[in-house]
Amino acid sequence: MIERFYIKNHFSFEECELYFDRGLIAFTGPSGAGKSVLMQALLSLFGYGDVNASLVEASIAKKLDMEEQGIQNDEVNVFKLVKTKTARYFINSQNISKKNINNISKKFINYLNVKDDEEFENRRLLELLDAISNKKDSSHTKLLKDFSSEYLAYKELNEKLMDITQKEKKIEELKDFTRYEIAKIEEVNPLKGEDEELMLKKKAISKKDKIESVLHSASMIFESESSVNEALSLMEKDTTFFDECMNELRAQFEVQKERLDDLEDVVIEDLLERIEQIAGLKKKYGSIQEALLQKELKIKELAQYENISFEKSKLEKEHNRAQNEVNDLTSKISKNRKNSLEMMNKNINSYLKELYMSDVFLSIKYKELDELGTDEVCVNLGNIELKKISSGEYNRLRLAFLACRHEYLQSDGGILILDEIDSNLSGKESMSVANVLLKLSKKYQIFAISHQPQLSSRANMHFLVEKSGDKSRVKFLNKNERVEELARMVSGEKVHEKAFEFAKSLIEDIK
Repeated sequence: MIERFYIKNHFSFEECELYFDRGLIAFTGPSGAGKSVLMQALLSLFGYGDVNASLVEASIAKKLDMEEQGIQNDEVNVFKLVKTKTARYFINSQNISKKNINNISKKFINYLNVKDDEEFENRRLLELLDAISNKKDSSHTKLLKDFSSEYLAYKELNEKLMDITQKEKKIEELKDFTRYEIAKIEEVNPLKGEDEELMLKKKAISKKDKIESVLHSASMIFESESSVNEALSLMEKDTTFFDECMNELRAQFEVQKERLDDLEDVVIEDLLERIEQIAGLKKKYGSIQEALLQKELKIKELAQYENISFEKSKLEKEHNRAQNEVNDLTSKISKNRKNSLEMMNKNINSYLKELYMSDVFLSIKYKELDELGTDEVCVNLGNIELKKISSGEYNRLRLAFLACRHEYLQSDGGILILDEIDSNLSGKESMSVANVLLKLSKKYQIFAISHQPQLSSRANMHFLVEKSGDKSRVKFLNKNERVEELARMVSGEKVHEKAFEFAKSLIEDIK
């Protein structure tokens, strides 16, 4: 549960610190006082929407599932939102993204606003029906797990089969294109490192004439070799070093002449054309090595196209096996769901009876296979469409489904945040909503904004939200203050004696 809530530098609240117990917690006050703003600030802390406050903080006395996000539980987990230019979220002083904080919060917080229709989504209805089915037969959970695994495998095979069927239709076109890609590379037939060798040869040709001229001039040194030897001998110097040097120089000249002779056979136009061909491949593939790798891949791809009929036949067998397995599992799951539908219908209608509403009729119809199976739960209100019922009826209907859902899916408790769940209801209907919430509040901490005295009178804690100028404040009400606030809710600003008497009767009725 939320033990403490703190907000600072909000455009409506300068600073507000509240402490909560378990049970039903009501927030009342005149319209525009800031009740919804306060709830939005609380919700923003858990990743629902945004808030204009520099700091929002809450202490949660509950072990939370945060392993996936790498956050350890403390005895009391502290959620914090700090906002300057941007909003930053923290749990136990560890930074966390808004998305991840919302994923964690969804496991223990349920938010029901005025326009919410989530309770009637097929996914939610099936989740509730499956929970009831599992209570009747614990093997139902294994069926769902097996189906989920098999469905993913079936979906993957289905996608592969569709892909290979599409390829089969274009097989000849694909084969021709792949052959063309291979031929273009083979036409050039590059060798690893050839581009570097070609550039060196091009560079050598560009300097050939100059090298020949320099070699011719430099070779004059050999004509003076004997004179140098004679001079060294007359000076009684060892000529070995000079002979070795001249021999090495002669050898280098010979090597260079051979290279120049090799270049005589090179046709410069052919060389430039080869360089251009290699450059074209490098431009397309990045390098000679990548071009050769692409050639190998294309050869393998062509082989796959040649064997596509065999692959398709193999895939079809696997696909049919997976489809039969999925169909078998969906059939068993649907049977369990249909067997549990009466219990779900009975439970929903028991809550609706408490809420002074007519029964609903739940049915299952077939739909196209998806990750939920082939079942669609339909909520039938007789001749009235769900979208056409009044907001008061709609809220009570949602509450019935929500109550049933918590009965089967969140037995370990959680937090419920309700925005005017009792709006547009008569006194009797509002009291029925309060009584259902009281039952839920034995396990769940419930925060409810209300304009009705009935629900507020049943609250375990009652807070008044007031506004002075452009600033709001929140006050915890004692018994006498609650009577005054309930009387105001009954009669408006000018509170008459009968309103006080009625307010006292509401309070005394629950003591």
